[in-house]
Amino acid sequence: MAHTVIIGGGIIGLCSAYYLQKQGVSVTVIERGDITDGCSFGNMGYMSPSHFVPLASPGIIAEGFKYMLSSSSPFYVKPRLDLDFLKWAWHFYRNSTAQNVKNSAPHLNNILQLSRQLMNDMRDELGNSFDMEAKGCFMMCRGKGALEHEFHLADDAEKLGLIVQRLNAAEVQAMEPAVELDVAGAVLFKDDCHFNPGKLMHLLKENLEKKGVAFILNTTVTGFERSAGQVSAVITNKGKFEGEHFVIATGSWIPEVSKLLGIKLLLQPGKGYSYTYDDVEKNIRYPAILVDGRCAITPWGHQLRIGGTMELSGINNKVLVKRMQGIYDSVKSFYPGLKIDFPPADKIWNGLRPVTPDGLPYIAKTTKYNNVIVAGGHAMLGISQGTGTGLIVSQLIENKKTEVDISAFSLDRF
Repeated sequence: MAHTVIIGGGIIGLCSAYYLQKQGVSVTVIERGDITDGCSFGNMGYMSPSHFVPLASPGIIAEGFKYMLSSSSPFYVKPRLDLDFLKWAWHFYRNSTAQNVKNSAPHLNNILQLSRQLMNDMRDELGNSFDMEAKGCFMMCRGKGALEHEFHLADDAEKLGLIVQRLNAAEVQAMEPAVELDVAGAVLFKDDCHFNPGKLMHLLKENLEKKGVAFILNTTVTGFERSAGQVSAVITNKGKFEGEHFVIATGSWIPEVSKLLGIKLLLQPGKGYSYTYDDVEKNIRYPAILVDGRCAITPWGHQLRIGGTMELSGINNKVLVKRMQGIYDSVKSFYPGLKIDFPPADKIWNGLRPVTPDGLPYIAKTTKYNNVIVAGGHAMLGISQGTGTGLIVSQLIENKKTEVDISAFSLDRF
């Protein structure tokens, strides 16, 4: 039986293992941590077909410069003379166009719709112990200009087959009766769902272990054994692991691991912050992206998570408390009736989202080695695209036709 080694135990790695073991493939997952944290845990838990506009889009550069001067801003770039970062920034700038959005949106839509459908199947098979609710997600706006822009986006969403509802302030308030709001209105994307991502990760890992998937945790990859266009083993600080196929799904560490194979990929870590309140007496009912507040909020029963920011400051886990202050202040301005205190500094979570220069992921076999696949670079949409990416990875390994066209996700497009 062909053996596959997956490097990376985030949502992409675990979903890839899930679909491979379903096909009878033997799998080993190697992970630098212990699968209890990382970007797949502290995110907002959205599965969002509504997010068909790539991160690299018109206006984002100007917006970034506007925000960069404020320490509590939702967007921050740490200026640095790093060649990989400068190359990435140049390509990101070149891709922040209406043409990129037009070219990329159909591809993003395809994998998002696929993933959303597969998530229902996964829930039905594994059981809903991860608090999944399929009630949609608000794109909520305080300003009339932001709301008009969201209404235009809703038109584009409907052309892609998504179900949307345009709401004024009173209609949104009626859907959130327990908490006073201060908004102009919202678009409700009804195809979106949300769940507790940490609970999903634990459920997936338990299920995979029961099915015989081996987990090698707290392990660092140091190199590969390779010859004649094939990789035969991955070398780690805990020994050598052989396989017929290898998947690099290491999120923000993809460039680091790929470089060990002589493969250069442009990708930067975008740090996000979140905090989870465990017992909110009068909680909101719907998850919401606070559009002109540049952050997000997710309820699970009496639990509530607030989060956001995009901080491009390299690989580090330093918490800048002022960034969480910006998130908290935005949430309070949208939900003045929400009774939550500012999070304690030592309990603020942060994680690194892997951001490509055009807002599309990398999902492809490498041209250098025909048995190595890279899967990652989903930025803020790792959870949203996890199941679809996992299925595609299993189809690439089995040389089957992929469920959707993945030509836009190639590794050599920059």
